[in-house]
Amino acid sequence: MTIRVLLADDQALVRTSFRMLIESEPDMSVVGEAATGEEAVELARSTLADVVLMDIRMPDMDGLAATRAISADEDLAGVRVLILTTFEADEHVFQALRAGASGFLGKGVELSYLLDAIRLIAHGEALLSPMATKALIAHYLATPDRTSAPAPELTSLTERERQVLVLVAAGLSNNAIAEQLHVSPWTAKTHVNRIMTKLGVRDRAQLVVIAYQTGHAHPGA
Repeated sequence: MTIRVLLADDQALVRTSFRMLIESEPDMSVVGEAATGEEAVELARSTLADVVLMDIRMPDMDGLAATRAISADEDLAGVRVLILTTFEADEHVFQALRAGASGFLGKGVELSYLLDAIRLIAHGEALLSPMATKALIAHYLATPDRTSAPAPELTSLTERERQVLVLVAAGLSNNAIAEQLHVSPWTAKTHVNRIMTKLGVRDRAQLVVIAYQTGHAHPGA
């Protein structure tokens, strides 16, 4: 399967560099380029890209607002957003995940890591971020935010599903969860998918948010 990538960055040189990198990979292609957040949302709707590589600072509509618009559109349920920015401030990480982003990386990340991040996010496998960013996510998601939407009720989850939720929040892959619980990777994946369905979320990044919101995961745990 060819991963369809949409580039959203207000700098043409940055978009060109990413296009050259991505199109050098046999399993990826660039389906569009956006210089503003509004263009990113419009192109996401017209191209139905698998992954939007989104900058935060853009004119008209910033990357966070564009991410919220994409995540809120039911017709774009299959579109994942990877925030890639020079602004790695902790509040941006927090806001990006709240907006529905599936990952958050700094532009200084190694190119091979970026390509792997695109592949994994396209398959909905994991929240990808450097270890330092994971620590910031943990800290800020554990901080009460009165302006955010309330956390969903977890009463519909079984005890096993709650265990899986905690492991997802720790950044474990399906294979790693399977090893921890002594089950098959297919069973682990089934648990994760059922949790997402019950809680009405699109990907593992949002499960991480919920785990910290509800106190099932804690910074440094």
